[in-house]
Amino acid sequence: MLQPSCRLLRATTCRIPPRPASFPYFARRLLVVPTADARPPLQKSNDDALRNIFDSQSYWRNFRDAHRSTTSSPQGLFQNHYLTKPDGFIDFARTTAEKCQRLVARVVGASSVEEQRLIPKALDRLSDSLCRVLDIADFVRATHPDTAFRDAATDAYNMLYEFMNVLNTTPDLKIRLETALNDPNVSARWTDEEKMVAQMLLKDFAKSAIEASDEKRHAFVELSNRVRQLGTEFMQGIRPESSTISLSNRQLKGVDPCMLQSTSKRHFTGSSIPTYGAVAFIALQSMEDESARRDLYIAMNTSSKAQVQTLQDFLKTRARVANLAGFASFAEMNLTDKLAKTPVAVNSFLDALSRDNKSHVQQELDDMLSLKKLDTGGEASGVRIEPWDTDYYKARLAEKHRSRSRRPDFMSAYFSLGTVMQGLSRLFTHLYGVHFVPTAIAPGEAWDPDVRRLDVIDETEGRIAVLYCDLFARPEKNPNPTHFTLRCSRRIDPSEIEEASSLHPNLDPLQTANDGMAVSHNPATNTTYQLPTIALICDFEPPSSFSSSTSAAPTLLPFRDVQTLFHEMGHAIHSILGRTAHQVVSGTRCATDLSEMPSILMEFFLGDPGVLALFARHWRTGAALPFDMVAERLALDRRAQGLETERQILLAALDQAYHSALPLTTTTSSSSTTTEEEEEAASGSGFDSTRVLHEVHARYGSVGEPRGTSPQGFFGHLVEYGGTYYSYLFDRAIAGKVWEEVFDAGRGAGAVSREKGERFRAEVLKWGGSRDGWACLASVLRDETLRDGGPEAMAAVGRWGVRD
Repeated sequence: MLQPSCRLLRATTCRIPPRPASFPYFARRLLVVPTADARPPLQKSNDDALRNIFDSQSYWRNFRDAHRSTTSSPQGLFQNHYLTKPDGFIDFARTTAEKCQRLVARVVGASSVEEQRLIPKALDRLSDSLCRVLDIADFVRATHPDTAFRDAATDAYNMLYEFMNVLNTTPDLKIRLETALNDPNVSARWTDEEKMVAQMLLKDFAKSAIEASDEKRHAFVELSNRVRQLGTEFMQGIRPESSTISLSNRQLKGVDPCMLQSTSKRHFTGSSIPTYGAVAFIALQSMEDESARRDLYIAMNTSSKAQVQTLQDFLKTRARVANLAGFASFAEMNLTDKLAKTPVAVNSFLDALSRDNKSHVQQELDDMLSLKKLDTGGEASGVRIEPWDTDYYKARLAEKHRSRSRRPDFMSAYFSLGTVMQGLSRLFTHLYGVHFVPTAIAPGEAWDPDVRRLDVIDETEGRIAVLYCDLFARPEKNPNPTHFTLRCSRRIDPSEIEEASSLHPNLDPLQTANDGMAVSHNPATNTTYQLPTIALICDFEPPSSFSSSTSAAPTLLPFRDVQTLFHEMGHAIHSILGRTAHQVVSGTRCATDLSEMPSILMEFFLGDPGVLALFARHWRTGAALPFDMVAERLALDRRAQGLETERQILLAALDQAYHSALPLTTTTSSSSTTTEEEEEAASGSGFDSTRVLHEVHARYGSVGEPRGTSPQGFFGHLVEYGGTYYSYLFDRAIAGKVWEEVFDAGRGAGAVSREKGERFRAEVLKWGGSRDGWACLASVLRDETLRDGGPEAMAAVGRWGVRD
């Protein structure tokens, strides 16, 4: 999942949050991973060091100490020369605001053809200047262990957020850009990328009510702030109305008693267990008593009336914001710069995908029903699968098919963290000609001593990116795996270098033009780029000890964590290879409904025996991983994928309905079976989110949602996505098609083919957001029917299905 990028008028940052669901790839070939060393040519010392800095604490300490910089004065965070101390954030923000004011004046004062020709570049630089602060500040306030740094980052973020609001009230920026775009004497001199930047920024301006009257524009800003407040309130209120449920010992039959002993409140006749978190989900999967499962399910999916009201207020306020900007609904407004373009197209995709998925759902329900009929002791009349049954019978079916000869974690011994990082580097070398090199970290450059720095080296261009890896757990660290783009790729013009030299005559002008952070310069072409700088955050257990013993166990990753690391590295490689002249379209700053595709595609590679041959070895013996182990695991993961896909379709359709015109439309329920609570909710408010939920379930669901619950109160992704939740399913379908059509589903070593990797890089990755997404898909898939997009193309993607 990807939050919207930090463009000119957006206060959100380039962070990739955790994905909403997983649909693991099922490899159908029961092979054994070859034991031959399948590495491409690579400097062996770097390759070995890459593994060892993650797998051996003693090696890491020696590497860190031996390569420690001799610089007496500390470097700033990420080598940013403003960030040597917390107060530097404020200097950074103030200097940036002053620079932005100069850029605004330059755009507003542009009159000659030559001055207007430079408007897209100036606006992109304005966006880049803001994002230089906002992206780093967002990362630091979420990750840095030092409270002083977190507080200073928050202050800097808020300062520039207010500055963004000032830009929202500057119609001259939009007028100047539109005038230049409509003047053929000017726009004819723009590159295709500059035209794309101009069109994207104009769409952003349209979303800000910038052409409205002063009164409406003021209301727009006030309501936008209200949306932020309500969104925060909603996210903080995500919890069941009742925090526990009491169940008897008879009802708890099937649940691990050791888990109950350690995590629940026991009493003489039973236990009081929580209605949220891992314990609740495990209990739902294991309780044999159906009435107990029903009671727990209802408790887990019932939020408070106050939470539902907060959601409805949030959705109504968002709808009013969209109306002030001239749109019929928030979804219509938010989709203008996506591949879908319109809510009609999104629904075309969801309808087609739902039809494709129905047979898979029915087969899974039939399998579950067969087990449930056996549980009834022959009394099968009227038996059906209820919503509280699906997790239970999914677990039963998985256990039925699981091998009895291996422990659940049998594969982790083949996936030490260092081995996986080594494998990713080798894979990227095969596909794209790039690899990772462990690099010394200067004092003050990192936020924690366990952060590793990897430079990304292209075999022809040299260093092209910097990747900071903060992969080990520590107290109070956010456990969610996340990809942060701290700085995007962008070409730095000679005039900027001259300006930096005049402002800081005692510093290296190339470095100063990028605030001291990494740059690359090509003397032959006299071009300078700020390098993508990325932080990858995970929460893995560190190696078992700080012993110098060579036998100390490294961090061994469960297969699910390996999938997560491959997924997040898919975002990283998109940021690394999406090298553009303008930061507003670089890397993952493409349409939201295309941004997850490269990361989902990486999960397919993990299910390929040729890819696993690059690295999957037992940490102690060096034995290769037998592929039938992987195939069994992936087959288990794939069971009930149809139901999981349907659940995601329901959520995507609900997201569309909630961000349609409905929140501001007075309606009465068409159902004759509404509960007293639903009638009360509908009266006076005109919008009943629970009624809408049941209507969506009636259209797309195979297993009904019981009356009286309010699961929408837990749907936190509504805040982030706002009409684009379909994106993950959409990208899942596209990734499956790319895997099959471009990489031949791994057949004939397609998963490690440079030719196929370069095809994907040339047609998709290198463009970032500087090329229309449909054009990228039409080219890489060699299917011209996709090039113009629209509802038909969206439906075509839906018909591809989500199958691996």
